[in-house]
Amino acid sequence: MINILQILFLPVFFGILNTSYISLNRKKQRFLCKHISHRGGAGENLENTMAAFKHAVTIGTDMLELDCHITKDEQVVVSHDENLKRSTGVNVNISEVKYCELPPYLGKLDVPFQKACQCEGKDNRIPLLKEVFEAFPNIPINIDIKVNNNVLIQKVSELVKQYKREHLTVWGNASYEIVEKCYKEK
Repeated sequence: MINILQILFLPVFFGILNTSYISLNRKKQRFLCKHISHRGGAGENLENTMAAFKHAVTIGTDMLELDCHITKDEQVVVSHDENLKRSTGVNVNISEVKYCELPPYLGKLDVPFQKACQCEGKDNRIPLLKEVFEAFPNIPINIDIKVNNNVLIQKVSELVKQYKREHLTVWGNASYEIVEKCYKEK
């Protein structure tokens, strides 16, 4: 004789079994993103700063988007512009100075992709990519390699591997040449 618990249990059991089979036998989806914070949420905080990234994660972003350059002493830094005139007021290229010589961001920046918009913030330090990886180990990140530089591409690849982020990091550029170099490094 079948009791009521058996009647209720069988459909649930077979539902779980079926779902598990389907889940285990399809391609694993690494992550799903509906909200990406461009430059960490430029317009809400100073772009590409740790404060911007922390704020974006706090409000529930699914993915951080950031830009990378390399310093003279081969440190991978998070900054949109190679030349720092717009963001720091100092007319210098990131590749021409050591990390410790980078000037701080201005306290107020124009948001170039949005008319008549400025962002403000107190966090004015240009972060290292490894700091972002350490602070957000489980957050998907999209990295724009801003310049065609073999050392930069190699260093980003090394950092992605070192921090075991291959499944959480998308990186490249709109340039086919840069994308090909990135693909070879992966």
